[in-house]
Amino acid sequence: MSRLGSRQRWVAAVLVSTTLVACGDGNPGRTTGNFFNPQEIPLETYSPEQIFERGEFELTRSRPDDAAFYFAEIERLYPYSDWARRALIMQAFSYHRDQDYPNSRSAAQRFIDFYPDDEDAAYAQYLLALSYYDQIDEVGRDQGLTFQALQALREVIERYPDSDYARSAILKFDLAFDHLAGKEMEIGRYYLRRDHYTAAINRFRVVVEDFQTTSHTPEALHRLVEAYLSLGLTDEARTAGAILGFNYRSTDWYEDSFALLTGQGLTLEAAGDGWLRQVYRQTVRGDWL
Repeated sequence: MSRLGSRQRWVAAVLVSTTLVACGDGNPGRTTGNFFNPQEIPLETYSPEQIFERGEFELTRSRPDDAAFYFAEIERLYPYSDWARRALIMQAFSYHRDQDYPNSRSAAQRFIDFYPDDEDAAYAQYLLALSYYDQIDEVGRDQGLTFQALQALREVIERYPDSDYARSAILKFDLAFDHLAGKEMEIGRYYLRRDHYTAAINRFRVVVEDFQTTSHTPEALHRLVEAYLSLGLTDEARTAGAILGFNYRSTDWYEDSFALLTGQGLTLEAAGDGWLRQVYRQTVRGDWL
């Protein structure tokens, strides 16, 4: 909460009690009137409901950093009230809207710790996961965030399986998982272009063994064909081609591998006793599909 500073004592601006009146429908989240006031007024003067309404008002003005400040002040001034509970989840939301992911994560985690059985606990866990997931913006970024996102998304799925957030978390989990595979492919292709075939094979092997349900598996198998042929390891290349033919015959990657192998007079069938032969057996049995 370092951003609060001296603002914890005084608010420059804008809370006029006569304008902080809820609408006639009784919904405390809706207000009428004008909030603007040039005076500095001690925030302690106002009720938690009024401060909460001010936070919501700042959100409607697309000022989530100010909204987060007001919601945080409720937690500070009225720490054991029901408004503090409501403000805490809104604080996490506001920080996330402001792309202040560390503070969003901190607020969401406090909500989970303090109110584990609350109906908003699932949303708090989801916000916590998003605080990692929304930073996965490119393949080249540090993959530690992706692993943390996967772990947090799994928490949503396992702890709140019947929530709407679980369904969204499943989709994001699959995308994050695919992202990790994409990183391995990027590195593998880098090595392959520089004729570092063994290093490339190690990366493509990770995709085939650990990320076989992702969209990158057909290309990984084709790159294995390329790398093994470059090393003269024809049994391994033929086996990778056979797996491609069994699972991904309709892809361009299979056609490319077929052309490479048959162009050298080789068939696409399992051969030898390497690690790919075991993958081939699993594939035929369907154990990993």
